[in-house]
Amino acid sequence: MIKDFYGELQLGILGGGQLGRMVIQEAINYNVNVHILDPDKNAPCRKLCNRFECGSLNDFDTVYNFGKDLDMITIEIEKVNVDALEKLENEGVLVYPQSRVIRLIQDKGMQKQFFKQNDIPTAAFQLISSKENLKEINIQLPYIQKLRRDGYDGKGVLRINDVKDLERAFNEPSLVEELVDFEKEIAVIVARNNHGDIETFPLVEMEFNTDANLVEFLISPSTLSIDIQTGAEEIAKKIADDLQIVGLLAVEMFLTKDGQILVNELAPRPHNSGHHTIEANITSQFAQHLRAIFNLPLGSTATSTNAVMVNLLGELDYEGLAKYDGVEEVLGVEGVYVHLYGKKYTKPFRKMGHVCVINNDRQAAIKTARWVQETLKVKA
Repeated sequence: MIKDFYGELQLGILGGGQLGRMVIQEAINYNVNVHILDPDKNAPCRKLCNRFECGSLNDFDTVYNFGKDLDMITIEIEKVNVDALEKLENEGVLVYPQSRVIRLIQDKGMQKQFFKQNDIPTAAFQLISSKENLKEINIQLPYIQKLRRDGYDGKGVLRINDVKDLERAFNEPSLVEELVDFEKEIAVIVARNNHGDIETFPLVEMEFNTDANLVEFLISPSTLSIDIQTGAEEIAKKIADDLQIVGLLAVEMFLTKDGQILVNELAPRPHNSGHHTIEANITSQFAQHLRAIFNLPLGSTATSTNAVMVNLLGELDYEGLAKYDGVEEVLGVEGVYVHLYGKKYTKPFRKMGHVCVINNDRQAAIKTARWVQETLKVKA
């Protein structure tokens, strides 16, 4: 598709955060004109794109008017007005991932039903309309309650341990799922273009910040058994094929203590679990996303070295203009790559950047990443 627009393609991105910023860095290589819509006038993409518009991603008219003169639209966040995207598609604007895919993934209940209908392994679940329904469900305590819509980075997720917790349960439409006794949280990023070509990035292992419930530490490549790695990649390919998605899809999974792989959630875009690919894989997730939506040949996803990715989160006791302590110290170490997202303000657990540590010695990479975690801090 891009061959018809070299140097002229007008690409819109809904969302101007760090993911959009890293997509722009790759889009420059194709001489693509990038337009950004974001509600934050200080969004990280504001100075890097060809055109920046400050406006709501959820307002029909704002999204429609932003996109009507563009060739293509993609997203860096799922919480967008899908009705506007659907209208734009009907009028000839290319929207990748497709509006129907975004609509499905916006609703965690629809995601779960999709898994069930397509024989994708996932934890047992029930859908409820309010917390009153919790008295009638067939899933044993403790269990997890998730809002069907608008949850992200651990927000909109509750662990209900006993009947006393029912009072603080969400009252909005949600899903209840079995508490998975997992060994490890894992992820596979898969890409699919409009020809139907599919490529997966190698499985990664993740560690979560238990307070914020978001990814804090990632190790690639995995040292889990080949059967588990292959099984997870095949599940990701099946999901991409069943969805007929065009673009990138992050598939977050649990590896249970008895060796089962259960799909947790999907994200139809570049994802935190793929940041290491910039330094550690032949093709980065951001380059692969552009290849997929431009319907170009997908790139090799092979790893070139061991990598550990550390999220730089806002420190617990700080809120205000962001300052970074320890940048020079960590950059003095070979194989350490710092990515700051350009967010003006920090607050507790806000994603402010990431660091990728590469080393041919896996344990040395892990050791250095742990040191970076203790050395590089985001304060105010």
